[in-house]
Amino acid sequence: MDNLTPEGAKPRATPSPGLAGLLSFLFPGLGQLYAGRRRAAGIFAIPVLLLILFVLAQLPGGIDTFAAQMFAPSFALITLGVIVVLGLWRLASIAHAFRLGPAGARRQRTAIAAVAVLAAGVVGMHGVAGYYAWSFYETDVQIFVPDPTPSSGPTDGSLSPGPSGTPVFETPSITLPPPTNRVTFLLTGVDSGHDRNHALTDTLLVVSVNKDTKEAVMLSIPRDTARFPMYSGGTYNDKINSLMSYARLHPQQYPDGPTGTLTKEIGFLIGIPVNYSAAINLDGFQSMVDLVGGVDIVNPKWITDPVYDWFDGTYGFTLSPGPHHLNGKLALAYARSRYGAGDNDFTRAARQQQLLVALRAKMGTTTMLAKLPQILKVAAKTIQTNFPADQIRDYLILAKEVNDQSIQRFVLGPPYAVHPPTSTTGGTYILQMDFKKISALSVQLFGNDSAYSSTLPGAAPSVGP
Repeated sequence: MDNLTPEGAKPRATPSPGLAGLLSFLFPGLGQLYAGRRRAAGIFAIPVLLLILFVLAQLPGGIDTFAAQMFAPSFALITLGVIVVLGLWRLASIAHAFRLGPAGARRQRTAIAAVAVLAAGVVGMHGVAGYYAWSFYETDVQIFVPDPTPSSGPTDGSLSPGPSGTPVFETPSITLPPPTNRVTFLLTGVDSGHDRNHALTDTLLVVSVNKDTKEAVMLSIPRDTARFPMYSGGTYNDKINSLMSYARLHPQQYPDGPTGTLTKEIGFLIGIPVNYSAAINLDGFQSMVDLVGGVDIVNPKWITDPVYDWFDGTYGFTLSPGPHHLNGKLALAYARSRYGAGDNDFTRAARQQQLLVALRAKMGTTTMLAKLPQILKVAAKTIQTNFPADQIRDYLILAKEVNDQSIQRFVLGPPYAVHPPTSTTGGTYILQMDFKKISALSVQLFGNDSAYSSTLPGAAPSVGP
């Protein structure tokens, strides 16, 4: 009876089940529309159209900013659920459209084979999309943790007496009001590969961004910084790269925990609060660079490090001045080497800042989307942070507005720190901060956001009453 038409009307063509299925494969509801079933076409098409409109509304910021929402575990799981439901919806639309054709045509082998191919295509497409979504979720639960503390062994760090004893610095107190227009991160680079049986935070890099002006600052704190005042009172006499480990072993002295202690202390010393921290394993960094196809840098001076250990029985790292494309192995050497002529921990810290900017530029390209599952897998073994995952999208938009060329970079070695005679340090090389210069730099970079802006000129930080 379906093929009957009003008298004088042109008979409706019998729909092909294979073509109807193909049209609904291309877009749910098209096959039903082709078969003259407008109501069914609307039922299958409208939910998908609404979903497309929602996605399009998110795209003005770029595909990468939309994908950044996937770093929130709840969003990744919801997306995975939508992918599964959408796949089932498409299969239902194909099957329904196929059944609108005549029974005889539906029983033909070619029609059945065509529908089977279409169904396999839907399963394959949504399987790949689901794998991407699941990759995000698996990565999220490993990267975003409350306490991104690297594993490390015991140290000989020591704390001098607190306020009840004799502090090293007798200075006015400072407080750290949280600036509303600035976000500050502490990146700790953990070098724990190969024959190392410990993991010290040899890289301490602060990145601070003014959300209003879109200006960014990078500050590297040398690992040999020692004899510095603690925000909780007293003076820590050992090197700052051992502070997290010492805090872990002495929880009663450091109730803020390893990460909390280090982030609060860094903020205390430089004059602005540190909002979030991230621990990065340098061995994983090598794999990350390889996955993105290498990074481009401009080496400012010759590097001739005869003792750099490649851990394959060979030694020595040389790199000429000028532009270079570095693979993961060379990028890691560029980040680690410090024994070449004219090189030290300070020049190495400057190169690490340079590499971070270069990797950021490479990760921001849309060509990286195809490699996302592999990148996420490596990232899960490389990075841990207490940054809130549901804010990744907002801060990615902010990061894209920061001009790489305008980022101010400083290493807080000389002239911001002095090396006391080793005869006074038991033969150990250490650095002590020159707070006259540190406070001036802090005010220069952060203005009224700096706690030093309200202290006496050149005053070192100390604990308030």
